[in-house]
Amino acid sequence: MNILITGGTGFIGNALVSSLLQQKSINLRLAVRKIIKCMTSFEIAHVGNINYETNWQEALTNIDTVIHLAARAHILDDKAPNPEQEFHKVNVEGTANLVKQSIAAGVKHFIFISSIGAMATLSQQTLNENSPCNPQTYYGKSKLQAEQALIDLASNSDMTWTIIRPTLVYGPGNPGNMERLIKLIKLGLPLPFGLVKNNRSFVYVGNLVDAVITCLTHPNAKNQTFIVSDGKNLSTPELISKIADNLKLPCQLLPVPSNFLRLSGKLADTLENIRKKPLPISTSTIDRLLGSLVVDNSHICTTLNWQPPYTIDVGLAETLRSVEK
Repeated sequence: MNILITGGTGFIGNALVSSLLQQKSINLRLAVRKIIKCMTSFEIAHVGNINYETNWQEALTNIDTVIHLAARAHILDDKAPNPEQEFHKVNVEGTANLVKQSIAAGVKHFIFISSIGAMATLSQQTLNENSPCNPQTYYGKSKLQAEQALIDLASNSDMTWTIIRPTLVYGPGNPGNMERLIKLIKLGLPLPFGLVKNNRSFVYVGNLVDAVITCLTHPNAKNQTFIVSDGKNLSTPELISKIADNLKLPCQLLPVPSNFLRLSGKLADTLENIRKKPLPISTSTIDRLLGSLVVDNSHICTTLNWQPPYTIDVGLAETLRSVEK
């Protein structure tokens, strides 16, 4: 099988490439924005920036399957004059362009790594693949639009597709909210989350990679959308306690009311606007620490006879082992 991966040098992409290199009968080609010079066991295709003008012809030559990971993701200090436009240009127009050229090149299967953000950022209801989509960020909206573009374009072709919506992904070297939380815990200070009673789903990068590899060959993965998670949910206090235990650090959770935390987030937003520099906390950060987002991953488990190979405890231990090095 000849596979083209976009976004193969990122956090998820690195883990996926490492696993695929151990698979027999798989030839890898990575599409990259910038030319990289290193000894590799796979081909490199330089495609430049991803948008509606990207030329994928050389990258797609003799490719059977495309795994599209590359995207404009959440940016803490987004300096783009029009962030919504930038998300649309890369994530929607860029994906649609790749899908069109994949169809023209005779690609058989297209795996799109979307996000649970295409459905919601926070939700009081458990989400499954049949839940209504109500994305609450520019990023989430662009992912949902990209999903629809893939489905619409592929419906008039022989190319099949799979859409994967991971929850918050963590693992060695993980960026984003999990990384910021780990840094906060490592300070060893009391944290004001003792009264938080939320629930959240996560997915270890090893579980996500295993799900993607399963979708490569399983016939029931064709033309399906799957939510992927570890299958176990944690509250913010539970997550903090597990991280602190792994790091062998004290964990004191203060019983601070949620309203006070939200007020702190608003004050941090104001200060950030004055200083013109991002702060460790913000309204969106507080909302995620207080809010819930739980998913039901039973669809991929029953359809593909798949189970996450790593527990959340093992995943966190591996993640934090890399932090300690």
